[in-house]
Amino acid sequence: MSETTPALVILPRAHDVGGFEVRRALPATERQMVGPFIFFDQMGPGEFLQGTGLDVRPHPHIGLSTVTYLFEGSIQHRDSLGTDQPILPGDVNWMTAGQGIVHSERSSAESRQQRRSLAGIQSWVALPKSAEETSPDFAHHAAASLPLAEEGGLRLRLIAGEGWGLRSPVATSSPLFYADAVLAPGAVVPMPDQHEERAAYVVEGSVSIGDDTHEAGRMLVFHPRSGLALRAGPKGARLLLLGGAAMDGPRYVFWNFVSSSRDRIEQAKADWQAERFPKVPSDAVEFIPLPERVRVRG
Repeated sequence: MSETTPALVILPRAHDVGGFEVRRALPATERQMVGPFIFFDQMGPGEFLQGTGLDVRPHPHIGLSTVTYLFEGSIQHRDSLGTDQPILPGDVNWMTAGQGIVHSERSSAESRQQRRSLAGIQSWVALPKSAEETSPDFAHHAAASLPLAEEGGLRLRLIAGEGWGLRSPVATSSPLFYADAVLAPGAVVPMPDQHEERAAYVVEGSVSIGDDTHEAGRMLVFHPRSGLALRAGPKGARLLLLGGAAMDGPRYVFWNFVSSSRDRIEQAKADWQAERFPKVPSDAVEFIPLPERVRVRG
């Protein structure tokens, strides 16, 4: 098998989140992480009718950063730090849970007044062991603040990390890259070769690598440090490119908790049941109960 052939092709699984269908590529049976990326959900594209909206009630996280990136629509993010931030297409919401945070994701009252679409990606970035118990934090970066490169039919926005000679202003806890690449028909994007683990998620269109073509809704995981490029098909393509250094060991995952310690997961479960997590000041009535039958993976 050629090193330019994907080592793995992951087909996402469908889930319902807050009344909206998402397709989850990570974690998968075949692969838990790509670099520090341990969770990868494609939201939509889907449509909300007037008077309806996304309603992901307050829920907790530990041991990770959540990264929300939209293509269409908007989401109102609220968290236990007191943040109340709208997310618009191209913006980056980077919320670090660390030792514990609670947040909700909803459609704003204003957006519910009209019919509208929602599409985007939410990913989780596992924190290195040295940062798992860091203080929670939140950072919002408007689309205009992110590096943008355009050449030969490629338009690439670097969401976080380093790659393609660019550096994002988004602070991260480990070496990584995360980019949104839009390709005209036949345009090419090279994968950065300085990162140990790399993947591409085909959001729209199709891409070819050598003689193989890959359609939308696939995550392509590549061999370490092999030089390769992806070429857009006849209708063009949109890709999310991601990866980084291999993590310092596997992680346990239960519901919204990620940790290198199974005991820490159990403590987080007990803390949520006992209401020891902080509340979201502007969204403190509802919450998502701890699920009973989610298997601890790790």
